[in-house]
Amino acid sequence: MQKHIRYAIADDHKIFRRGVISALEDMPALKLVLEAENGKDLLANIARAKPDVVLLDLKMPEMDGIETTIELRKRNIDVRIIIITMMDDEKYVIHLMETGANGYLLKNAEPEEIKTAIITACENGYYFNDFVNKALLRKVLHKNFLKPVFNKDIDLTSREIEVLKLICEEKTANEIGAQIFLSPRTVEGIRTKLLEKIGVKNTAGLVMYAVKNRIVK
Repeated sequence: MQKHIRYAIADDHKIFRRGVISALEDMPALKLVLEAENGKDLLANIARAKPDVVLLDLKMPEMDGIETTIELRKRNIDVRIIIITMMDDEKYVIHLMETGANGYLLKNAEPEEIKTAIITACENGYYFNDFVNKALLRKVLHKNFLKPVFNKDIDLTSREIEVLKLICEEKTANEIGAQIFLSPRTVEGIRTKLLEKIGVKNTAGLVMYAVKNRIVK
């Protein structure tokens, strides 16, 4: 884990926002760099704050979490997006993951899970809890439910398949590199190539592709 993880939070409910911030204060590795009341406020200040992770509510005035996620990815801002919301509908989970979110938490999550989600998303590129795992699995099993769209005629090399399997095991670039004798930079390059070949935006998309095509169980 890097020395400090810079995080931002966007939520229109100040009491909840301050509660999350307070719960994270006992972890010196996490540094708050931006508070925002909505997506518009977040986008206006994110370039200055430069967070590594954004905790993002879904229902906000002026610009909601879905619109904000789309805009962050459209601008190619290098930030991990963790949705934290009361919305427990699996359709939101699938849509946000496909849009570019890196994790999805419900607002009744324990503070320890929020900390774990932030750290894991920074290290692995995503954080899947049981709720998200079940939603992704149901999507794969029920082809008519928000059918995923991948590039056609995908031809992966044996090395790319090897890295993809390890990504699905939630291993970091350092761990993958150590296991298959590659540098972390080379592993990141293979991950980027996988994203391009498969036509997805984040690690969640890679995992969904691997499950759907039986590369992993």
